[in-house]
Amino acid sequence: MKKVLTLLTIILFSSCSKDDSGYQPAALPLDVPEIFSNNIIPPIIPTDNPQTVEGVALGKKLFFDEILSSDGSKSCASCHSPQNAFSDNTPTSIGVAGVAGFRNSMPLFNLAWNYNERFTWTGRELSLERQIEGPVTNPIELQSNWDDVIDRLQNHPEYPELFQLAFNTSTISKDLVTKAIAQFERTLISANSKFDRYSLGQASLTQQELNGLDIFLREDKGDCFHCHGNPNNPLWTDNDFHNNGLDATLTDLGLGVFTGDPNDNGKFKTPSLRNLEYTAPYMHDGRFTTLDEVIDHYSEGLQNSPTIDPLMKKVAQGGVQLSDQEKADLKAFLLTLSDPSLLVNPDFQN
Repeated sequence: MKKVLTLLTIILFSSCSKDDSGYQPAALPLDVPEIFSNNIIPPIIPTDNPQTVEGVALGKKLFFDEILSSDGSKSCASCHSPQNAFSDNTPTSIGVAGVAGFRNSMPLFNLAWNYNERFTWTGRELSLERQIEGPVTNPIELQSNWDDVIDRLQNHPEYPELFQLAFNTSTISKDLVTKAIAQFERTLISANSKFDRYSLGQASLTQQELNGLDIFLREDKGDCFHCHGNPNNPLWTDNDFHNNGLDATLTDLGLGVFTGDPNDNGKFKTPSLRNLEYTAPYMHDGRFTTLDEVIDHYSEGLQNSPTIDPLMKKVAQGGVQLSDQEKADLKAFLLTLSDPSLLVNPDFQN
């Protein structure tokens, strides 16, 4: 993929590009990692938005471009930074004019394997393309409107040509903007952690890390795998929604806001455990600054509420009651899911 994208400049300005009869953008299938290919479903690529070299390159440019915001001060990458595994390092993201939002920025990787196609903490968007629409018009985030965005892009010296190359039209639309960004975001694949290499027989874990994996998988210890998967699910999330005992009184209804079902109140999407080293703070509202605080919550901090997930079965004791050593072992294992190559991959940089 890197070689293909390196050649993009040549493709963009080739004299035999869009004017050639029968011109089509160059197909760019996702590079499915070995650790994924044998264990989980294939990536979900919409039939009306296939991956192409030109589409991914256009999406990348748009992702990092502040032209999408009302005052030219923010981009998608402002709240989804490569250095933070495409998340943010503040409890809730800061939008245009310095206004803080209500949610912690979810990391963006392995999105093509979100098999239920429900995006955001609360599942309000039913495709990656639709998820991209909202931040542009959000009154806290980019504070823009699509008519103005399209006008700015249409009158830009480069974008009409780039859309022509990616989609065979220089007439820019919201639909094509979101399709391009979605193509780029689907290339953000994380599958090169120490644990990935261990699973492929290419690395070894320390005894403490192995102890932590055991704690993670045991129902009488950490009991983490029901929501976050196991070595046979390298996504490290069930892509589902749970009330994980954060609050006794539910002031943020989460999934319940969008389904209208009171049984969904307080449920939020299970984030992947990949790259926890880079994605602090944690939870939908960024309430926990450190991974130690997260482990403490499940160990002795659970709060009961009417919709708490039955998987939080030790809520009466406050949690699973891990010892200090067990907590340290569990943390050591969780850190083996870090993929530093995601942060420095040149295909993902501005």
